[in-house]
Amino acid sequence: MIRIQAMHRALAFLAGLFVLTGALAVEPAEEGTDYKRLAKPVAVETGRQIEVVEFFWYRCPHCNQLEPGLEAWVKKLPADAKFRAVPTILNPNWLPAAKLHYALADVGALERLRGKVFDAYHRDKLDLDDETELMAWIRKQGVDEAKFKAAYRSFSAQTRAMKGNQTARNAGITGVPALMVDGKYITSISMTFTEERLFEVLDQLIQRARSERGGKTVK
Repeated sequence: MIRIQAMHRALAFLAGLFVLTGALAVEPAEEGTDYKRLAKPVAVETGRQIEVVEFFWYRCPHCNQLEPGLEAWVKKLPADAKFRAVPTILNPNWLPAAKLHYALADVGALERLRGKVFDAYHRDKLDLDDETELMAWIRKQGVDEAKFKAAYRSFSAQTRAMKGNQTARNAGITGVPALMVDGKYITSISMTFTEERLFEVLDQLIQRARSERGGKTVK
């Protein structure tokens, strides 16, 4: 009797373990559903590291909604992957926000203020596309206004904005937010439907890109 009870407990444990394993299993990403492969790969800028690019617009409500989860996910990227945010200009009025992005990068304030730019547009309802309102906001963030203004008005900011937009066009981006892995794969919430699934797919695409690069992780 004791042996039978022990066997039943063991079988129950194994059954529970099987259910738990099944619940934790991640469904493989499916090409054409969860992501698409680019017919012509786009050049990456990260060298030996796997590049993850977000195409976005600061005023996009969907980009704003994704930002907290994306920021948390980026912090957990493996050593051989690198994230790059690329503002996209699908309409001419998207240019000011793109220039803002690159100007903040030039004055060394992008990492600190990227989230606050989203908040300014969406939570505080500020029009940072208006240069006067933008400069007033910049002063409140403790950024040197003269240096920022020079960067914002520079040919360099304009050129990089257009270059980033060309990258988006080469990748066939027609809406934001969209994410590209290693210049080969495109995914988005419009394909995965949920943030959780989006990050699962991105993790799998990074693994695939690593395998295609030879499977070696950069330390």
